[in-house]
Amino acid sequence: MKTAVIDVGGGMRGVYAAGIFDRCLEEGVSFDLGIGVSAGSANLASFLAGQRGRNYVFYTNYSLRKQYMSLRNFILKRNYVDLDYVYGTLSNRNGENPLDYPALAADPTQFLVVATNAQTGETVYFDKSALAQDNYDVLKASSAIPFVCKPYPVGGEHYFDGALGDPVPVAKAFSMGCERVVLILTKPRDTVRTPEKDERIAARIDRKYPRAAEGLRLRAQRYMAGVALAKEYEAAGKLLLLAPEDTFGVDTLTRDIAAVERLYELGKRDGGRVRSFLEGAGR
Repeated sequence: MKTAVIDVGGGMRGVYAAGIFDRCLEEGVSFDLGIGVSAGSANLASFLAGQRGRNYVFYTNYSLRKQYMSLRNFILKRNYVDLDYVYGTLSNRNGENPLDYPALAADPTQFLVVATNAQTGETVYFDKSALAQDNYDVLKASSAIPFVCKPYPVGGEHYFDGALGDPVPVAKAFSMGCERVVLILTKPRDTVRTPEKDERIAARIDRKYPRAAEGLRLRAQRYMAGVALAKEYEAAGKLLLLAPEDTFGVDTLTRDIAAVERLYELGKRDGGRVRSFLEGAGR
């Protein structure tokens, strides 16, 4: 019985998934495959490294620092969120809160990081071989929100957020032979995503990155299609869909830490459903 977990990211809303993963670590839950989109890839990296509570500190402490995200960053570096600070300065072995890369590398779970090629618009699924000690560029690439961040370079190509190409990679997980999948959304399950905001951002990158802009314009449609497919698998008993019933006002770049903490606790509560779903799948 091959199992998978998918974290679709969502900026600061990703703290909900961080709570789920911490609950899974507390209960010894593991998976055969993990697919992370945007901030979801970072959540998964800490989970696979066995670092309970690590993601929580990023959302509730480091996110308040101007070095993490600020207008100053945007003016000086054209990156509102400084991905090098988050996944380098803080996360490297000599950083303030290092990712335990040896533990991540040794974990048997297959790990895919979703990114979007800025020039071609192609969806790319980086595997664990693309990571190395103090080289977490694919996490940065997957998290590079268009306009908010410049596309991030990996291996001579530049990449934007994975949500432009495959925002809810349910089909990918089942195509890889998974029989039971846990999908973590960071918006309520019946949210209707509309393209207006994405279209405004797409207009800002259209001239330089027309293929990526096209993916951005299609993101809402692709998201809704992915959630619809997930609900079909859910009805068949093959998928557990975890989503917050309330985000408490937390959005992609929110700094309301009280609300962020509430969303984390909601994730910890909902994470208690994972073990029973996986164990029930085996009967």
